[in-house]
Amino acid sequence: MISGNRVSIIIPARYGSTRLPAKPLLEVAGKPIIQWVWEKAKKSKYADDVIIAVDDVRIQDVCKNFGAEVEMTDVNHNCGSNRIAEVAARHINFEYIINLQGDEPMIEPEIIDKLVEALDDPDVSMSTLVREITTEAAQNPNCVKCVFDDNLNALYFSRSPIPYPRNPVCAKYFGHIGMYGYKKETLIKMVEAPQNILELAESLEQLRVLGMGEKIKVALVELNPIGIDTQEDYEKFKSLIESNLV
Repeated sequence: MISGNRVSIIIPARYGSTRLPAKPLLEVAGKPIIQWVWEKAKKSKYADDVIIAVDDVRIQDVCKNFGAEVEMTDVNHNCGSNRIAEVAARHINFEYIINLQGDEPMIEPEIIDKLVEALDDPDVSMSTLVREITTEAAQNPNCVKCVFDDNLNALYFSRSPIPYPRNPVCAKYFGHIGMYGYKKETLIKMVEAPQNILELAESLEQLRVLGMGEKIKVALVELNPIGIDTQEDYEKFKSLIESNLV
């Protein structure tokens, strides 16, 4: 049970993706990708608000047409966190902020709820998701790894395989899923803080929060949602939907 705090899901949607331009508007089974994500967010049992944060009137118009609440944001934001922070700062009554990427149409409402539940702790500033992965997957620098303590508080995130398998039989690897929950004050504090040396080295903004001395709680999940980053990802999702496999 969530302790009476307002839960606001904000979905950043940028038009100018370098690898797949206009990807929020790409259609699968008659619906744009962004609508698939929005519909999943609306099913979260904790969501008080679901807002799509856009940077282009073309996305804005499409989202309004399928009934979403939409807010225009600065086109110059270089990451989704800054975009959702702009929206959150406008709303004095927002408390828990969920950053749900606009390119993950296979996310499930239950997974979003786990993110909210992990955030609902007075000692926690931020929450995120991890899943167990294979040793082979851990070698891929594009798969971010996380180590955490016995209370599921994140200790570190890295593109390197962590922990180092000095005793291979004991080494378990957990991959990070790029969804975040924030206490509003933490989100605002994070986007106003300078990047620290760990974030600059790894190119992982959650390391800025750990460097600030804040706690990040992780929730363990089994789902590995498909993110739409490339034309190949899009075709894969389209094939799954058309084959009724999801």
